[in-house]
Amino acid sequence: MTTFSAVVTTGIYCRPGCGAKPLAENVRTFELAASAEAAGFRACLRCRPYRVASPVASDAPELVCRAVQFIIDGVLDHGTEVTLGARLAVSPRHLRRMFNDHLGVTPDQLARSRRAHFARRLLDDTDLAVADVAFASGFGSLRQFNRDMREVFRASPSELRGRRRRADRLAADGGLLMRLPFQRPFDWDAIVGFLAVRAVPGVESVEDRVYRRTISLDGAAGVLEVHPGGDDHLLLRAHLPYWEGLIHVAERAARMVGIEADTGPAVLHLASDPTIGKLVTARPGLRVPRAWGALEAAVHTIVAQHSSLAQARAHTGSLVRHFGQPVPNLTHGLTHLFPSAEVLADADLTQAGLPALAAEAIAVLAAGVAAGHVTLEGGTGLADLVASVAAIPGIGVSATHQIALRLGHRDAFPESDPHILRALRALGVAGAAEETARRWRPWRAIATAYLLTLGDQLITRR
Repeated sequence: MTTFSAVVTTGIYCRPGCGAKPLAENVRTFELAASAEAAGFRACLRCRPYRVASPVASDAPELVCRAVQFIIDGVLDHGTEVTLGARLAVSPRHLRRMFNDHLGVTPDQLARSRRAHFARRLLDDTDLAVADVAFASGFGSLRQFNRDMREVFRASPSELRGRRRRADRLAADGGLLMRLPFQRPFDWDAIVGFLAVRAVPGVESVEDRVYRRTISLDGAAGVLEVHPGGDDHLLLRAHLPYWEGLIHVAERAARMVGIEADTGPAVLHLASDPTIGKLVTARPGLRVPRAWGALEAAVHTIVAQHSSLAQARAHTGSLVRHFGQPVPNLTHGLTHLFPSAEVLADADLTQAGLPALAAEAIAVLAAGVAAGHVTLEGGTGLADLVASVAAIPGIGVSATHQIALRLGHRDAFPESDPHILRALRALGVAGAAEETARRWRPWRAIATAYLLTLGDQLITRR
């Protein structure tokens, strides 16, 4: 995890590697930029800590991690800590106490910092007008935007735009180009390879190490492209119908490719494991790629229960062609939006050639999601998610854990996945996968990512 150093004599905090050399007795350390700001420090003008990844500690309690997920999804853009507490069934006071104990910041302060840092990067990277930057970053008004930027950066948005360096501006031939900072090591090739094997035809594509997909914003179509940038960032090119709420599109894309994950504690825990330790030390930058859409991941997982990955891709591609909204004039094989829960709940999915058991399970799941009886949000606890989804006929517990894996649950483990079993056999494990995985808790999801990557490689070599 990035550790930010704050100097009490200057009131400034810096990222690792900054050239400043303060006396050790004058330095305080913070795991989050937001917690340094909450303590009254401002960002260094030289090292610009808002330009580095600052993932929230993954070893925080599940309640805190779920709350952070809701914050990233924008619950506090227009709501309050009371709203957030209600989503988690806890009091705002208890929630603030948990945040202060584990993150050194309140939920409101974390949300404000994330919005301000994203806005500052947009002021650097793009030529968006200041007003557009405000609403793209999740601020409710220009007054709030100006106030928060002054509080965090001690300058107005216009002054901050004037300070950007010549190399900061990203020129884009179409779309809006911005940086997605990550913590090193970061294994883009492994991540994009994972996504390529599971890409939904018509909705996703991977070509020449570039991931592309269609997305829906209130029914309007957009396209995202993610590709390598520098040694500490990827580049996201967004083609969207409007820029309001861009922060949530960018953060969702970052989660999808694993940028938001803090894998340090997991790697430390797993590196000495007799079964997968060598895999972990060989590729410490591997992350758990997440799904753009929860329903999309669930549908793919249900279909894959009854077929190979290649067949699952073909079936989901047929599903998209039959029931997805067409998006004309796109390239790179992108043709449709993934169908909504409401559409799938009312459709005869066997028309798309899906196996009958998979079609029935998807229809029931989609109906439950559309009616609000089944929640696939990342803020739902793992036990609750498994209980609600596995209760649907045709969806096993292992498949539910596969869905949970793509939703970001750090201890998800789909024990019956054939790729995992194949990888474990190759590693000399003949017994039950669940027995072996017990020693990987609470980081079974990242362990699963290593096993799935190995399983994909074994299939490719056949």
